[in-house]
Amino acid sequence: MAENIDLEFAEETERIISSAIEVHKVLGPGFLETIYENALSLEFEFRSIPYKRQWETSVFYNGKEVGKHRLDMFVFEKFVVELKAVKEITNEHFAIVRSYLRAVNQRHGLILNFAKPTLEIKRVIYTEQYS
Repeated sequence: MAENIDLEFAEETERIISSAIEVHKVLGPGFLETIYENALSLEFEFRSIPYKRQWETSVFYNGKEVGKHRLDMFVFEKFVVELKAVKEITNEHFAIVRSYLRAVNQRHGLILNFAKPTLEIKRVIYTEQYS
């Protein structure tokens, strides 16, 4: 079953990643995350990729709102895209993206780290085992 999850939404995933690769190719490493977010927004617009930026969503506990999450990007109404400009992606980054996915009731996330000489891409799939 894991193989099917990896192939789910392959076209959309490829469009997101190719956009990020283009941004990284032009800018390279060394900028703040907000610079990459601005550039990726322009690239998504150029490629007609639907997205929400700095999208705020509610977090619920037992049916009551207990707070808000702010997602870097929510793409194609199904992907949480977390932008990073860090030395290393850690387990905490994965846990945060899984919490975002749970909050928006979706399964697919990407962590894009622009700080490396080559864009670092990590896929995050939310499953009930993490809840």
